[in-house]
Amino acid sequence: MTDTPQPVIDMDAILARFREWEARAAHLLPDNKARLFAVLASAGITRVIVTFDGGGDSGQIEDIAPFRADEQVEMPVGTVEVMMLDHGADQPVANNLSPGEAIEDLCYDLLRQKHCGWENNDGAYGEFTFDVTAGTIALDYNERFTSSESYWHEW
Repeated sequence: MTDTPQPVIDMDAILARFREWEARAAHLLPDNKARLFAVLASAGITRVIVTFDGGGDSGQIEDIAPFRADEQVEMPVGTVEVMMLDHGADQPVANNLSPGEAIEDLCYDLLRQKHCGWENNDGAYGEFTFDVTAGTIALDYNERFTSSESYWHEW
């Protein structure tokens, strides 16, 4: 019987490639956001509220609510060209998504960038506010956790 050499896993190299991919993917955000906001503004959308919830190793966007001033309206039809960089890919590719799909993808990307693992264990929930008029996206993020306090005494 011969011993088969086991491959050496270089975690530093793996993490470096992941950080490089993350940086290149994040670089796409400003242009994708600008194209999405242009489509929303052209439809008269002034604000979009996106709620999310996750826990137990799964999470999802719960609701996407577009507004024109204080009136909730339907999501505009049409498409938004969004550049996406799949994990491990060298070049981004253009995808034509509905405005709702583009918002959902953008929210998942932002959650990954700021709170990777938000859907794990006790999870997290919150709300994105897309202020189309101001050109901003705000995140109200609430993380859940289980706490335990233990005491032991001996006299």
